[in-house]
Amino acid sequence: MAPFANVFYYLFHPQELRSMIQWQLFHEPVHQRDWTDERISLYQCFHYLEKTSRSFAAVILELHPELLLPIAIFYLILRGLDTIEDDMTIPIEEKDRLLRDFHNILDKKGWTFTGNGPDEKDREVLVHFNVVVEELARIKPEYRAIIKDITQKMGDGMADYANNAEHNPNGNGVNTISEYSLYCHYVAGLVGEGCTRMFVQSGLANAEVLERPHLQESMGQFLQKTNIIRDVREDWDDKRRFWPKEIWSKHVDKFEDLFDKAHEEAALNCGSEMVLDALAHADECLFYLSALKEQSVFNFAAIPQAMAIATLALVFRNPLIFHQNVKITRGQACQIMFEASQNLPILYESFRKSIRIIHQKNTPKDPNHLKISIACGKIEQFIESIFPSQDPKKLAEAANPSSEKAKEAEARKDMLYMIGSMLMVLMFISMVMIIVAYFAGARFDIMASEIMKGRLSRPNQAEAEALRRKYDHEEL
Repeated sequence: MAPFANVFYYLFHPQELRSMIQWQLFHEPVHQRDWTDERISLYQCFHYLEKTSRSFAAVILELHPELLLPIAIFYLILRGLDTIEDDMTIPIEEKDRLLRDFHNILDKKGWTFTGNGPDEKDREVLVHFNVVVEELARIKPEYRAIIKDITQKMGDGMADYANNAEHNPNGNGVNTISEYSLYCHYVAGLVGEGCTRMFVQSGLANAEVLERPHLQESMGQFLQKTNIIRDVREDWDDKRRFWPKEIWSKHVDKFEDLFDKAHEEAALNCGSEMVLDALAHADECLFYLSALKEQSVFNFAAIPQAMAIATLALVFRNPLIFHQNVKITRGQACQIMFEASQNLPILYESFRKSIRIIHQKNTPKDPNHLKISIACGKIEQFIESIFPSQDPKKLAEAANPSSEKAKEAEARKDMLYMIGSMLMVLMFISMVMIIVAYFAGARFDIMASEIMKGRLSRPNQAEAEALRRKYDHEEL
């Protein structure tokens, strides 16, 4: 039933269908991976890359050839580290040793790990980690040094957090906002640092960005905090809590109250404060992106950030996040990727749209209503200072009603084409199903006869048996 549900969804959301078609037909990768002469170990690395995250794999595989392998290996190494940290079946003593020593493990040829629980999602990366170690040894020493340095810092930070969670007698998870930010630094801020150092090393980013480490830190913090907000229910089900007590204790007495519908308004206010905390990094992310000189590097950094701000707009004051995992649709994702992979002005406009959604959903009943409005205004003001909306060309177009009407007419025409295409697809699928059913023995003559008699409901067992005897010719 899922494919049919998707068909009906896009029938009523043709703009999203249009975005999917645009992405498939008109998106051309800046660089394409040449896999024809790849070593088996390298081929396997890309296989596990696509297996662990299709979204990240898509942008990594389009990177400049100079950065393709270093970034891919960097991602797989950190994914392996994260898989150990996430696995609650590994004893804390062994976990601490593995995390703190992981940067040395990278030099051990043939090293693999099979100690993850059977349900751990990315355990296969560690089971076949020997291919990652093999390919790491082949990349340039400058990139290898950066990867090992970040791995050591992240491993130590994850070990500290794991030990704190294990020995915390109150079981409160993250307590303060500073602890929360520190955790996000270790698992994401350091990723931003590592990527930035490799961007600059390759000559594909402005070296001055290294002089402003708070910018690369905000890139990681913004992504990680967005994921933590979105995944609150999933993490709670896995007995993990990343929302800081300093925030949630203002709204509910116990963390589990957030998932009780009796406390829905308090939960929404708590979620709003979490979004407010994440929005503090948005303008610095936009500033960072202006330092990226090469298109594939820009796409690699910009697409996840555009996805993050759109996700914040989706989860803001959305009660569903406390009961299920909420994600943007595939059509919305294609539209965001298409916009974010163009240029800086279009990316900024995509941010502006999401910020305005948050601003519209903001309510005076929220105790942080004013602060959220100010945060949204600050981001819009930053965008306006870089790309003013009072552009002479845009003003001239706005003053010309004929051009606006022409655009509206073109948009309506595109929409009609899209709806017509959807109807044709539905008709084709229906015809195929009818033909297959006919050759499989479906009795459409019986169906037509019963409909003519006004029998539209499903027959009971006795009526069905009577119909079978009436129409079946057993002597044949």
